[in-house]
Amino acid sequence: MEKVLSQKFYDKMSKLEQRYPIRNALILPALHAAQEEFGWLPKEAMDEVAVFIGVHPAQIREVASFYTMYNLSPVGEKHLKICTNVSCMLRGAYDLVTHCEKKLQIKTGETTVDGKFTLSEEECLGACGTAPAMMVNDDYHENLSIERINQILEGRAP
Repeated sequence: MEKVLSQKFYDKMSKLEQRYPIRNALILPALHAAQEEFGWLPKEAMDEVAVFIGVHPAQIREVASFYTMYNLSPVGEKHLKICTNVSCMLRGAYDLVTHCEKKLQIKTGETTVDGKFTLSEEECLGACGTAPAMMVNDDYHENLSIERINQILEGRAP
């Protein structure tokens, strides 16, 4: 099997490995590190993670497909994940999703033609007290409004 993960991945795993009692405990951090390299988790990268950890590739795919934080297909440069759980829903999250769909001319789960944005609904971002909330890649945005969403999308958010 040809390696697709970088030496940086292996160096990171070597440092982390010392912190965990068993190698299987590295599955989540390894998937995060692999996703950092590609922006998503190609099959080849997941297979290589499986070989590194010493488990069947199906086990890695099971974990990656269970958690919404892992992207199993390519996403845009900016991945918008809008929480639509109860607190966010009650404070207008679906209006924000609809606004983003119209503004970006895509549906939830799609990526803009230029590859800049992917729009997703997220089950819970754990920001109920500051709802509605959204993540753009790894950055949280809370107390959202349509005006605030426009600022974020146009790159002029404070």
